[in-house]
Amino acid sequence: MGALAVVLVLVSALSLAVGARSLSPGDVWHGLFAEPDADRRLNEIRLIVQTVRVPRTVLGIVAGIALGVGGALIQGYTRNPIADTGLLGVNAGASFAVVTAIAVFGFSNPFQYVWFAFLGAAVAGAVVFGLASIGRGAGNPLTLALAGQGITVFLVAMTTAIAMSDRESLNALRFWNSGSVAGVGFDVIWPVTGFIAVGLVLAAITLPAINLLNLGDDVARGLGLNIALSRTTGIAAITLLAGAATVACGPIAFLGLMVAHVARYLTGPDYRWLVPYAGLLGAVVLLVCDIVGRLVVRPGELDTGVVVALLGAPFFAVLVWRGKFKNA
Repeated sequence: MGALAVVLVLVSALSLAVGARSLSPGDVWHGLFAEPDADRRLNEIRLIVQTVRVPRTVLGIVAGIALGVGGALIQGYTRNPIADTGLLGVNAGASFAVVTAIAVFGFSNPFQYVWFAFLGAAVAGAVVFGLASIGRGAGNPLTLALAGQGITVFLVAMTTAIAMSDRESLNALRFWNSGSVAGVGFDVIWPVTGFIAVGLVLAAITLPAINLLNLGDDVARGLGLNIALSRTTGIAAITLLAGAATVACGPIAFLGLMVAHVARYLTGPDYRWLVPYAGLLGAVVLLVCDIVGRLVVRPGELDTGVVVALLGAPFFAVLVWRGKFKNA
């Protein structure tokens, strides 16, 4: 974990230096702490570092930790090794709320519709959990997955219907849906970070419970675990983490899935270690993908979500293939 922390610091420093305009370590240092300067070059460096790359790097770290921890939690609670945070309908709920806010209220500033996105993510997660908690299959991980898939399909259809009827909504959805840590200021990052902090606290509280739940509900109940309370707390943590990250960056697929498996390979099945490792790995991978996106099509950029998907899709395919191969 110490090595991962060092890697995260190095990748963060690289994120501050790399872009359409590469900066030397001295330039980055000057840009971090400099005041407005009469020298045009030094002032440009200050603006690039302080107003563009620092917020971008901070958001990459915060969102990466949130998606990594959320991915590990959702796999633990559903006992599904290929589960991702999108399983709860969080991404679809946020997308639907963004499109609705733009179409109905005419919002164009991310700070205006970010709250609608978070509300949509939270409501979608709550509805999915509520549907999975009633009926004969209440509390079953399969029921949770099916409820999440059903709500996701419904919300995607509604989002498409609204976006196709409103040009502004369609343009905003296309930009937001690609997933990126660029172009977001601290006016959005700080509120989102607050929600993520609450989610991380809830996640830390639930870690021992996940270990018991993975032994089976009957065993966990026999050991004195309040299963309903534990699942409710865990789903709340996942919704806060995935919802807040999705609000700020847009939906970034496969990140939580990937880092949870890498963390499990490093730590084993104990979620008290697996979840912190997944958080650090999530931040490192998201920043690396963002840096790669800046370099491959210079002087333009490839959205971070696209780079993560290009890495995650083969990873997912290998997981499925290995699972089928083992079953065969």
